[in-house]
Amino acid sequence: MKKKNLPILENIEITGVAAEGKALARVNDIVVFVPYCVPGDIVDLQVTKKKHSFMEARVLRLVQPSNKRCEPVCKHYGTCGGCKWQILPYEEQLRWKQQQVEDNLTRIGKLELPPISPIAGSKKTYQYRNKLEFAFADHQWLTNEQMKAGVPFTPGLGFHIPNCFDKVLQIDECHLMDDYNNSIRNGIYTKAQALGLTFYNERTHEGDIRNIMLRNNHHDEWMLVVVFAGSEELTDAQQALLAYIRDTFTKVVSLMYVINNKFNDTIGDLDIQLFAGQDHIVEEMENLRFKVGPKSFYQTNTDQAYELYKVARRFAFGEESATADKKAPIVYDLYTGTGTIANFVARQAEKVIGIEYVPEAIEDAKINARINGLTNTEFYAGDMKDILTTDFIKEHGQPDIIIADPPRAGIHEDVINVMLQAAPQRIVYVSCNPATQARDLALLAEKYTISAVQPVDMFPHTQHVENVVLLNKKG
Repeated sequence: MKKKNLPILENIEITGVAAEGKALARVNDIVVFVPYCVPGDIVDLQVTKKKHSFMEARVLRLVQPSNKRCEPVCKHYGTCGGCKWQILPYEEQLRWKQQQVEDNLTRIGKLELPPISPIAGSKKTYQYRNKLEFAFADHQWLTNEQMKAGVPFTPGLGFHIPNCFDKVLQIDECHLMDDYNNSIRNGIYTKAQALGLTFYNERTHEGDIRNIMLRNNHHDEWMLVVVFAGSEELTDAQQALLAYIRDTFTKVVSLMYVINNKFNDTIGDLDIQLFAGQDHIVEEMENLRFKVGPKSFYQTNTDQAYELYKVARRFAFGEESATADKKAPIVYDLYTGTGTIANFVARQAEKVIGIEYVPEAIEDAKINARINGLTNTEFYAGDMKDILTTDFIKEHGQPDIIIADPPRAGIHEDVINVMLQAAPQRIVYVSCNPATQARDLALLAEKYTISAVQPVDMFPHTQHVENVVLLNKKG
C-alpha cells in the first residue's frame, strides 16, 4: 500500500527551541519539530513524519527570517550536523538553555526551586574544545546537489553524517578547536593519499587508516593518536605518515598509534603505541596538574570545566572552612572519572572517596593524586550500584558531602537509595542532562530540599547544558 503523502505547511512561525537542537512550532495544537530554524522565522515546511501528538518537518522555504537569526561561521553548517545553534546569537542560546533547565526541573521533577542563578556562559564560543576525533572514508559523502553537479567521489576525512555510521563528510575547517587542528587534519589527508594509504570502508572493513584523535592543553601542546587497520606491524607507508606528522607538526608533543581491526571505532580496549614524544599531555587548573592520556576522560571545554568545578566546590563547602572545633568533611565523589573533581576539592576535605566504572580512569585518578601530593584521596573502580553499598560506607566512613556527576542516563535508583540511607548533610548533583537530573532530584526530595541551582554552558552552539544543584538535608 502506497504511503500517504505528507502535507506541506505554509507560513508557519517558529516559536521556540526543543531537544536535539531542533526548533518548534505549533500547528492546530500539534507540536512540529524543525531543524535549522530559530524562533521568529516564518517558513514553509514539508512534513517528514506525522504522529498523533507531534510532527517532524524540514524547511522548504525561509519566507521571512527572524530578527534573531545570524549567519553561521562554519561553511559546513547544516551538513555536518553539529553546532546546530550557530544561527542563534550566543546570548539567545544562553536564554534558551536557562529555560531548558527550568522547564525540566519544574515539569519533569515537579520540584520546588529557589531562584535559578543566571547561566554561566562560556568565555570562548569558538575554539573552546580540547579534543576532536575525525574519521577516514574511502569515499566522502556528497549532498544531492553535489551529485547532480557531477562532483566526483574522493576519499574523505571528517565527521560522520548524523545517524550514518558509514558516511563521512569531508571537513576543510572546524572552528570548535584551535585552528591548528585544521592544519594537522588537512595535512594528514593530503599526505596519506600521496603515500598510497587506503582510507577505511566501514561496510567492507577494508583500508589502511581509520581515525585520528586530537587533544591539546593550555600550553598549546598537542596529542595525536592515529588509528590504523591491518597488520600489527606497520607498513612502510604507515610509518612514513607518522614520520611526516612528527617532522611537520612541531606542536605535537605526543604522537601515538593503535591498530584497530574490530567492527567498531572504540579504542578503550586496545593497546596504544608511542611513536614520538611522551604518552600524555598535562593540563593545569589552579595549582593542580592533571595527566591526560589518550584514554583519559577530561572535560572537553577546559575553561568552562574550571568554572563548573568551582561551582561544585562552592556548593559543597560554602564559605566554611575547618576550624579547631570542626573537622574537615568526608566527601564521596561519585562517577569521579579521572578524579578531577575529587582532587580539586581534596584540600578542603578530611578524605575524598572517588568511585568510577572505568578501571583505566581510576588509575589516572590515582596518578593525578600522586602528581599533586594528595594523600587523602582513595579511588575505587566498579559499577556504582555494586560498589556504593551500606557495607562500603561502614568501612570507609559516613559521607558529610556527596558530589555526583553521572552520565546522561543519570543515577541508578539503587544508588539513590544508598545515598538516602547515607544521608549526608549536602549533595551536589552535577548533570549533563537536566531531564534525568530532574527525575533523580524528585527521588531525593524525600530527605532533601534544593538550595541552589546553577546552569553552566559547556558547549556553545549546541543544545547541551550542564546544571549544578545543591541539596541540603531537611531539618
